[in-house]
Amino acid sequence: MSIQTYDDVVATVADTIRSTIDEDWIEEFEINPDTRFSEDLEIESIEFVKIADALMTRFGDKVDIVGWLSGKSIHELINLNVGDIAGYVAERLSVT
Repeated sequence: MSIQTYDDVVATVADTIRSTIDEDWIEEFEINPDTRFSEDLEIESIEFVKIADALMTRFGDKVDIVGWLSGKSIHELINLNVGDIAGYVAERLSVT
């Protein structure tokens, strides 16, 4: 998939979440920019690390999600959603 728009990034993040979680329920779950990792997906930290690693593998070293997250407050981490990650990736890839 060629990444040309923010929506492409969101779709790639959603696909990465689905393939990383790899459970039946996630296939039918609507993942959009407002989907929260903690509240909606109930993702555990180890799953989130796997998602971040998969995105870094997909997009390369300039998408350092772990480094980006290290500057976030606890409140920001708890409320992190797909749109936050997609926005960061899009910014790093210069996608609008």
